[in-house]
Amino acid sequence: MAHDKKIRRQKIKESIRSRVSGTADMPRLSVFRSNKQISVQLIDDVAGVTLASATSLEKSIAEFKGNKTQKADKVGELIAKVAIEKNINSVVFDRNGFLYHGRVKTLAEAARKGGLKF
Repeated sequence: MAHDKKIRRQKIKESIRSRVSGTADMPRLSVFRSNKQISVQLIDDVAGVTLASATSLEKSIAEFKGNKTQKADKVGELIAKVAIEKNINSVVFDRNGFLYHGRVKTLAEAARKGGLKF
């Protein structure tokens, strides 16, 4: 069963990546969700570089007492703050094969609330 889940997510991921690509003006906001943590990166696919990143392992978020969804909200706010500081206002969202539900949705809504447009 777990093997089938991984294959399913990989197929969805490939489908999304065939349509979504980031540039320096409009980078790709890529989300990775594990069982315990969540991380996000702003990626310029043309140059092949990561412009900014945020994760729930960062000290300010790791010390926050809350559930995983609340930590995802903090990560979304943090990536929006970092992106605005680097003069990035709009991004393309890459859910990376994960369902747009729960922690992924919370992170996206927090990034929108923080000022990112996608």
